[in-house]
Amino acid sequence: MDGFLSLLHSFSLNLSDNEVSSLKFLCRDKIRKRKLESVQSGRDLFTILLEQQDITRYNVAFLEELLKSIKREDLVSQLKQFVEQGEVNAHDDQPDVHEKPIEVICNNVGRNWKMLMRKLDLSEVQIERVMEAYPRDLREQLVQSLREWQRCKGRDAKVTDLIKALRGCDMNLVADKVEQ
Repeated sequence: MDGFLSLLHSFSLNLSDNEVSSLKFLCRDKIRKRKLESVQSGRDLFTILLEQQDITRYNVAFLEELLKSIKREDLVSQLKQFVEQGEVNAHDDQPDVHEKPIEVICNNVGRNWKMLMRKLDLSEVQIERVMEAYPRDLREQLVQSLREWQRCKGRDAKVTDLIKALRGCDMNLVADKVEQ
């Protein structure tokens, strides 16, 4: 079982309705209004924040800030203990190898982004979900679909897979830029 998800679930169970409401308020600039209206629990909120990668198992700063804002020092200390055990920061000594390639891909791949996502084995449902969430923003569709690919693959998400998929889509110039 994933220790980070278990921790978030535990936090969710320990949040009162009033605290969830406060957290929703604090996330207004991160989450769209329609999505926020559907949030009924801490779990719902954490799920959205995870999907948007505002919190990840390797970056809990925003979560810590939220918990401090609602004066839940007990949960902050649990989070810090979890971090100190090495589960969260296991890869902090290494730079995130995906951020730079994502930037390069987003700057160089245009309307053919769906072909790239299919090469990366993203399902049509996942692609449609991203398109619906960002209907008028091509760049954000690409960013979010790449993040979805990363989330699905987890540690198996490799830059070499991105390069291979780009080459498979005859986007060799972009693949060369990612390699650099």
